[in-house]
Amino acid sequence: MDNHDDLSQFLVSRRAKLTLKQVGLPDFGGRRRVPGLRREEVALLAGMSSEYYKRLERGNAKGASEAVIDGVSRALQLDEAEHSHLHELIRSANAGAHPQRRRPARKTQINPTLQQTIDAMSTVPVYVQNGRLDSVATNRLGRALFSEMFEDSRQPVNAARFAFLDARAQTFYRDWEFNTRQIVALLRVEAGRSPYDRQLSDLVGELSTRSDLFRKLWGAHDVREHRTGIKSIHHPIVGDLDLNYLGLDLAADRGLQMLVFSAEPGSTSHDGLQLLANWAATNSVEVKGSDEAATNHTLGN
Repeated sequence: MDNHDDLSQFLVSRRAKLTLKQVGLPDFGGRRRVPGLRREEVALLAGMSSEYYKRLERGNAKGASEAVIDGVSRALQLDEAEHSHLHELIRSANAGAHPQRRRPARKTQINPTLQQTIDAMSTVPVYVQNGRLDSVATNRLGRALFSEMFEDSRQPVNAARFAFLDARAQTFYRDWEFNTRQIVALLRVEAGRSPYDRQLSDLVGELSTRSDLFRKLWGAHDVREHRTGIKSIHHPIVGDLDLNYLGLDLAADRGLQMLVFSAEPGSTSHDGLQLLANWAATNSVEVKGSDEAATNHTLGN
C-alpha cells in the first residue's frame, strides 16, 4: 500500500462528497469539471494557500502540522474517525522513508489472564479481534455465535474473508451489505495505522482479486470506528438475533479490540442467546484462545 497515494485518494474522495451549499460557499453556476469541491475551495475553507493544499493532495505531507490537519478536517467536514485516519495517513506519509519506525506486527493471541476473564463472561458472547479483523480469542458463547465463520479451516479465521468470500455470510448477516461496508471501512482505518503490515496487504490483495464488491468499496476510502451498535444476524441454530455490541480497545494488548454482545432482557433475542448458551454447553464447543487451528471444533456434529 502506497502511503502517498492513500493520502491523495482519501482527500480527493472526501472533497468529492461535498457541495458548495454544504460548506456555505456561493454557487455562481457554470460547469464544474469535478464532483464536489475544487481544491482551491478546500484551501480557502482550510485557511491555507491553494499551492500548499495541492501539494498535500498529491501526497506531499512534509511539514504538515496539527493546525494544518485540523484545518483540512474542518474544511472537509470530517468526522472523528476520518480525522484520525487523516492524521495517520499524514504520519505514515512522512515516515515512509524511515522503515525503522515501522510499528510492530498485530497480535494474534492474548495473554492467559485475559482469556480467563472472557471465559468467565459466560452469559454474553465475547469476541476479540485485531485490526486486520483476525479472530484472536473468544469465549464459548462467542464461538457459538460465529460458528459458521469458525468452520473455515484457514487460519487465522478472518471476519472480512468470511463476509466477502463465504456465501453463508449473506444469510448470516441480515444486513449483509451494511456489514460489508463497515468491514471495509474498518480495514481502511487499519491500513492507515499500519501501512507496512504485509498480512494486511495480502488480505486486501486477495479480497480485491476475488470480490468485485470489496474492490469497489475499498476504492471509496470510507473509514469508520467500531464502538457500539446493533448486529442483526440469522443464526443457523437459534434463528434471528438482534444484539447490541460494545467495542472495547484493550490497553494492555495494543491493537486488539474486545467485542461484547448482549440482548435486551425479556426480548426474543435474549431468549435466543440463552438457548444458544445451553446448546453450546452441551455440544462441546471449543474455545478460540489463540491463532491455532481449530481441529477439535465440533459445532454441528
